[in-house]
Amino acid sequence: MKVTDYFDKSKGQTHISFEVLPPLKGGSMQAIFDTLDPLMEFKPPFIDVTYHREEFIYNKRESGYYEKIAIRKRPGTVGICASIMHRYGVDAVPHLICGGFSIEETENALIDLNFLGINNVLALRGDARQFEDKFIPEPDGHKYAVELVRQVNNMNHGIYLDSNIEKGSKTDFCIGVAGYPEKHYESPNLETDIMFTVEKVKAGASYIVTQMFYDNENFFKYVDACRQAGITVPIVPGLKPITHKYQLNSIPRKFFINMPEALVKEMVKADDKDVKAIGVEWCIQQSRELKASGVPCIHYYTMGDAKTTHKIASAI
Repeated sequence: MKVTDYFDKSKGQTHISFEVLPPLKGGSMQAIFDTLDPLMEFKPPFIDVTYHREEFIYNKRESGYYEKIAIRKRPGTVGICASIMHRYGVDAVPHLICGGFSIEETENALIDLNFLGINNVLALRGDARQFEDKFIPEPDGHKYAVELVRQVNNMNHGIYLDSNIEKGSKTDFCIGVAGYPEKHYESPNLETDIMFTVEKVKAGASYIVTQMFYDNENFFKYVDACRQAGITVPIVPGLKPITHKYQLNSIPRKFFINMPEALVKEMVKADDKDVKAIGVEWCIQQSRELKASGVPCIHYYTMGDAKTTHKIASAI
């Protein structure tokens, strides 16, 4: 079933969904199962599976020179999605990214997903490579998420890269995209960022999942701004609790978001052993307020921490 079908069939109900990381290469699906098994009692309509672009390492050769090698540390998103659907009977949403893929590789991945009966995707540009200060696409890859959305939508209309395919089989992907309540860090302002989101919706996106935030007022203002800009698709808030004091600095640095003063003050004065409880309670209160506002779904970034996510979901 499509993600948006769940929202349409349960107007007024707030679903709970989860996002999981693929295991590191050499790991097993058991890590995913260990995360999801205790969370299935909340009957999530869908599970997101992230994807991370390739990284480069340097191997020293016998000659003394270093060889640059590209590796994918967390492969297997398509297989993980199929395994999740088989084990739990729950729809899985693979993340598709522009970085590290040609448009033909993207098309082939979409064909595989279609054959497996996976008809939801989250289309993202993805991050720049490590140690690069800006995103650089593949020579024959997409530069922006909107281009990726158009490619998926084209396949929904039976349009493939090979112009000789005249009556291509139509896929039926429900396309999600990312939203940024405090704007994407590369956008000059929130208004411009929302205009980019408008273009993604026009290109075929059916719903939006936001980056994490810690002040619900930013989310509510973002939704209002999107509606004023003509965006009518569902907007799903994404949440991640703070569980360590160092995250007060690392999360804003990595995701370019602000921390509410009240949260920072409470955590700074707390003992390290109490920080996690404060972060969990803050996330619970966020969740309750968002649920009361009538959001269609609350999306939790689990980061492999099933116990913490379970505690928050149980409280709401």
